[in-house]
Amino acid sequence: MYRNEKEVGSTILKYLSSQGSTSGLKREDIHYTTKLASNGSYDAARASIKQSVEQCGLGYIDLLLLHSPYGGKAARLASWKAVEDAITDGEVRTGGVSNFGIKHLEELLASQPRVVPAVNQIEVHPFNTRTELATFCQKHDIVVEAYAPLVRALRMKHPVISSLSDKYSCTPAQLLVRWSLQHGYVPLPKSVTRTRIVANGEVSGFKIESADMEQMDGLDEYLVTDWDPVDAD
Repeated sequence: MYRNEKEVGSTILKYLSSQGSTSGLKREDIHYTTKLASNGSYDAARASIKQSVEQCGLGYIDLLLLHSPYGGKAARLASWKAVEDAITDGEVRTGGVSNFGIKHLEELLASQPRVVPAVNQIEVHPFNTRTELATFCQKHDIVVEAYAPLVRALRMKHPVISSLSDKYSCTPAQLLVRWSLQHGYVPLPKSVTRTRIVANGEVSGFKIESADMEQMDGLDEYLVTDWDPVDAD
């Protein structure tokens, strides 16, 4: 999907075999995710998945996501069937989707799939809460993976975020990550700075009070920081 499967896979294997892996980590301790770049025919999707497995060199993919709902109903369902067969064949452990709206999920569930998507990876944060979509996912036991949970740093200085960060003695990023976790989401914060990567994971020392959660929920302005395919045909 991002043309880095070979590099990511080889780096993981190199680390696991190095002295730096002092915890005795094994392949099964690593959760590797990749995506099907586009929806199309069953054969094309199946071939793409096989290529992804080969490229990463890890033996299997822990989580494979359909990158978007683009391509139309037939392509979406054909691509999902390819994911199901890849799971049956042991190439993929878990299947999910990304950027799917309610209508796309309803369509997939109505097709009576052998495997129900375990994940829907969507943009979610206090400035784009997608409450209806997130609630639908949770009702159907589909985990919400929140990408851009830090709003791509576009609202770090918002008065509410600043005030609550001071209240809880945390960074704005930690506050946003904690908000996702308390909603039951799996946030995917990104940074290229080691100290920030570490800090973004250190959010177990505080809990946002319910009134403050409601205040953060009220910041929703349907802010889309990248793309928004959830209403695609």
